[in-house]
Amino acid sequence: MTEFGRDDDLQGATFVRVNLTGASFSRSSLRDARVVASDLSGLVVRGSDVQNVEIDSPWLADGDFFRVNGVNVVPLVEAELDRRFPGRGLRRAEDPQGLRSAWAALQQTWAVTLHRADSMPEGTVDASVDGEWSLAQTLRHLVMATDTWLGRAVLRLEQPYHPLGLANEGAAEDGLDMSLFTTGSPTYAEVLAARQDRTTMVADFIDQVTPDILQEARANPWAPQYPETVRSCLHTILEEEWEHHRYAVRDLDALEQAAASG
Repeated sequence: MTEFGRDDDLQGATFVRVNLTGASFSRSSLRDARVVASDLSGLVVRGSDVQNVEIDSPWLADGDFFRVNGVNVVPLVEAELDRRFPGRGLRRAEDPQGLRSAWAALQQTWAVTLHRADSMPEGTVDASVDGEWSLAQTLRHLVMATDTWLGRAVLRLEQPYHPLGLANEGAAEDGLDMSLFTTGSPTYAEVLAARQDRTTMVADFIDQVTPDILQEARANPWAPQYPETVRSCLHTILEEEWEHHRYAVRDLDALEQAAASG
C-alpha cells in the first residue's frame, strides 16, 4: 500500500475519481484538499486536522454508519435534511397513495425553487458554482434520470431518451448512446418544457399505478444482472430529485451570497 509521510505536502491537492477505499490518515493535515467523485469507503481519519471540513455525499445513508468521534451522524444528518426540506421524508413511500403525496410535495418544493431562480439576476440559471452543474443543467440531468428509471427501466421503451437530457460523466462507459443527446446549448425555456414533460409523465404513471404493479420485477438500467422492482425504480427517481434539489438550493445560496458581497 502506498504510504505518504511528513515530507509529503498534500495541502490544496485535488483528488478526482480516485480509489481511496480503506485509506487511513493519521496525524495528518489535508488543509484545503478536495476529493471529487472518488471512493472513500472504509476511510479512517485519526488524530488529524479536520477543521472546516465539508462533506457532500448523496450516499451517506447507504452505509451502516458514518462516525465522527464515535458518534454515528447519519441519523442526525437525515433528520436535519428532512426538517430543512419538508416532504423529503416521503421519498421512500411504499404504496401508491404515499408515492403520489411524495411526488406532489417534491413538485411543490421545486416550484418554489424555480420561482426563486426566476427572481434572481439574469444568467443565474446558467451559472456554475465550483464547477458543478448549473440549475439548467441540473434540470436536464433530471430529465435523463426520469428517462432512465421510468422510460427505460419501468416502461421498457425502445428509445426513452429526450435529446435535451444530460448524462453523468462516464455514462458512455456504462453503455449509454451519447448520440441520442443534443450537443448544443438549449434555451432555458426549452429546458423547462422538457422538464415539464417528464414530471408530467411521472405524475401520470403514479396516478394509475397499483400495488401489484409496484411489485413487478424490472432490470436495473445500468446493471441488468441486478433485479429492481417498479417501486425501487420510483424510489430512485425520488432520491435523484431530492438530492439534485438540495444541490440547486445550495448553489443558489452561494450565488446569492456572492452577489451580496460583491
